Amino acid sequence: MDKLRIGVIGVGGRGGLARNWHHPEDGGRSVLVAGADVNEGFLAKFAEDIEGAFVTTDCRRMLERPDIDAVAVTSPDFMHEEHAVAALEAGKHVFCEKPLAITIAGADRMLRTAKQCGRKLMAGHNMRYMHAYRVMKEIVQSGAIGQIKTVWMRHFVGLGGHFYYHDWHATRRGANTLLLQKGSHDIDMIHWICDAYAERVVAMGALSWYGGDKPNDLICPECDIQDTCPDRQSPWPGHEKCAFRQEVDVEDNSLVMMQIAGGIQAAYLQCHFSPEYDRNYCFIGTEGRMELVDGEARVLVKTRRGVEWKQLADREYRVKPADGGHGGADPQITRDFLAYVLDDEEPIATALAGRMAVAVGCLAADSMRNGSQPYDVPAVEV
Repeated sequence: MDKLRIGVIGVGGRGGLARNWHHPEDGGRSVLVAGADVNEGFLAKFAEDIEGAFVTTDCRRMLERPDIDAVAVTSPDFMHEEHAVAALEAGKHVFCEKPLAITIAGADRMLRTAKQCGRKLMAGHNMRYMHAYRVMKEIVQSGAIGQIKTVWMRHFVGLGGHFYYHDWHATRRGANTLLLQKGSHDIDMIHWICDAYAERVVAMGALSWYGGDKPNDLICPECDIQDTCPDRQSPWPGHEKCAFRQEVDVEDNSLVMMQIAGGIQAAYLQCHFSPEYDRNYCFIGTEGRMELVDGEARVLVKTRRGVEWKQLADREYRVKPADGGHGGADPQITRDFLAYVLDDEEPIATALAGRMAVAVGCLAADSMRNGSQPYDVPAVEV
């Protein structure tokens, strides 16, 4: 096989990632040939952009086609397991947007199905491909901060309401927890940079700002407080629900603590009603400290005093900008999927890594909802 023919389940929203695979010209390694979505407007736009593509509102019809080698699953989180398993069983390789699933059992089922069907499954953890995090990975591998002992991570999700509390993300039946949709990125970064997975999890959290007594069918911004509501937003397809409606039950404020293999302790804080949007990582090792600041633009390294060369100065890394979506990550992660399927090269964002991020997010949600009970991360059931 010299050109991978790809179909997309969920062509709107994150489905835009798939455009990076469309190279119909001679020499291109992949081409989009089909798209499935229940939203006919999204399908029409996909058909307009991808000339000659097969489109359908029923993904089963797409999976029946023999001219499709691989499928990108970019549907809502609660559909990932069903869509990925169906694609694998249909003999397709699968790229699945993170989180792999909204339950540990669901993620394990996906890994097990990929193994049984002899097909490749890759997780869409694109932060592994962003410049800032690759720089931090390189710094740790260089030995500049020694052996990592503790990690602190704060995620200020200043647009939490805009993205997550006006739609299905705000309910446990749709998302389980935002420690998956948003947190799985950061949990995965902690795992990746530490080069180890969490073994034990404990958490606490609350629904501190969103939710309330508004009717579930209230459309934003059509309410009696629209002129003063801090989360009022212009109509956005699929995100029209009031963020203060009764059905909202997903925590907007959480703290997760992880015991990571190798004696590493990590703490992850996530807040969805912060006034700003930023990520702040801090890794402390036996030889120094590394911190990501300024909206992922700089990495600082502070070293211990000593006589070794690496101890003679602190360092500042200015991260170079990148072309392409998500800080240049989207073009790279799509190329990695092609290399995985066509060249049998192991990807940076593995399915196992995706499963371990799901495990921590799910167990943390269980912990915060059960009096901060600690849970051990179970082995993968494949």
